[in-house]
Amino acid sequence: MKILVCISKTPDTTAKIAFTDNNTKFAEAGVQWIINPYDEWYALVKALELKEADASITLHLLHVGGTDSEPVIRKALALGGDEAIRVNAVPTDSYSVAAQIAAVAKDGGYDLIFTGKETIDYNNGVIGGMVAEMLDLPYIALATSFQLSGTTATIKREIEGGEETVEVQLPVVVSCQKGMAEARIPNMRGIMAARTKPLRVVEPVAAEKYTEVAEFGLPPAKAGVKLVSPDNVEELVRLLHEEARVI
Repeated sequence: MKILVCISKTPDTTAKIAFTDNNTKFAEAGVQWIINPYDEWYALVKALELKEADASITLHLLHVGGTDSEPVIRKALALGGDEAIRVNAVPTDSYSVAAQIAAVAKDGGYDLIFTGKETIDYNNGVIGGMVAEMLDLPYIALATSFQLSGTTATIKREIEGGEETVEVQLPVVVSCQKGMAEARIPNMRGIMAARTKPLRVVEPVAAEKYTEVAEFGLPPAKAGVKLVSPDNVEELVRLLHEEARVI
């Protein structure tokens, strides 16, 4: 059995965000990059749990990005996995990224493809569905639990107002979220082993790009607070009526 986990890199949540080129490009200078948490904590760790339960499973990691992504890929390998694949293309459009993933997956003969439910930078959650469509595979989104028995997967997922349990035959594409697994921290053995694990670079296939960034913008700065004396009830009432805003 072969599992493919798709990973992306995102800015650390504490990174200071800025833009260049008339607010059309993200300023990457000085930014600390991390593995997208939904890919790492839930998709990758769940795949590792499956591999630990069945040593015959082969686990590959896949990333679409340039050479600057390789430190992030090595961090993912430190958690586990047999091999990483980097598609040598800059990810600028969801469709083109999905096409690269689908091309690798089609040639790799994977039984199970995991993605995170979304990325924390653009909150983009469409890759999994696109990949499934391109490969003509079933797609289960927002999975919170995954159990495997032979070639049958039992998956729990969130739906409006409740939870749904589905059964599906492999191969399948699944997007993972909180509840799927417990986050792990790489140990020293894993970090050392990651240095020598295979990291294969493949060239991208031709793929259309349907979207482009028109402009980035920062949210408005937060206004300062106003302190009102406990004795000045009239002023407090006035502020609540005239200036307070519900967010």
